[in-house]
Amino acid sequence: MNATLLAVALSLVSAAAYASAAVAQERLAAGIPGTGNGFLRLLGSGAWWSSVGLNAAAALLHVVALKYGPLTLVQPLGALTLVAAVPLGARLAGRRVTALEWRGTGLTLIGLGALLLTATGPAPDDTLTLPEALAVAGLTVTVIGVLSRPGTRPGLRHATASGFASGVASALTQTVTVAATDRSGPPLSPQVIVVALLVAAFAVGGLFLSQTAYRGGLGAPLAVVTLANPVAAAAIGLALLGERLQGGVAGLFLAAGGAAVAAYGVVVLTRSPRDAAPVRVSASAATPDSAPGYPPSVPAQTEPAASLHLSRH
Repeated sequence: MNATLLAVALSLVSAAAYASAAVAQERLAAGIPGTGNGFLRLLGSGAWWSSVGLNAAAALLHVVALKYGPLTLVQPLGALTLVAAVPLGARLAGRRVTALEWRGTGLTLIGLGALLLTATGPAPDDTLTLPEALAVAGLTVTVIGVLSRPGTRPGLRHATASGFASGVASALTQTVTVAATDRSGPPLSPQVIVVALLVAAFAVGGLFLSQTAYRGGLGAPLAVVTLANPVAAAAIGLALLGERLQGGVAGLFLAAGGAAVAAYGVVVLTRSPRDAAPVRVSASAATPDSAPGYPPSVPAQTEPAASLHLSRH
């Protein structure tokens, strides 16, 4: 199979897995009140570990896709996560997909199609040097620290931080996969080991940032994650990895137009409210709420229906 087609196929399956994990995370987060020791409670939740497993499977597929396709091709396909979450959320709520949601899906797909025309290129062969990787990591940590400060609209700020963390993790992952499979050097060089540790740190950080972001609903935070992720990754790919858009100046305008259409489609997808099924937590998994922690605990009793707010916040 053509390397580009393989990268696209793997990205599609990865997006579906990420969408399932995001819906599961939102359903758990929606039932979390404002106080309590929730981190330990989540560790004791089978549903949370299932969402972690879905994220891990999606990440593995994403890693393989990055081996066969450039960042500027693979990362924009992450917007399909929100597209896949639309019918999944509707099914869980027992309703039909609305006309507004179909419109947003269509716009997102059209925009992605334009991006794919310009981003299609050879399999990646360049990597970040160790100083470049450390500089990118340092800048990203600084940005995440600023976005994670207490203040208004923490959900969207945490979602932005999560998107940046995931996008940088993808860029660093491409360096690991290309360097580790390069037969001209050792597979476990200091560069590969250090960058792999950075990938793990940003992947875990992005997971927990998204979990806290989804406490206010799925739509707007997931949309922000979906848009911030490819922006961060594509910036690294174009600035440091020598990736280029196809078609010269015309290709640049086509990519910009496609990105704008896809972004608008994602925004449209956030405007339709929807309801999720009740989130039930087994009383046997209950833990005391006296100790401080974050995110907070989920009460042992059955929670009322959690809102899967795909609307503006």
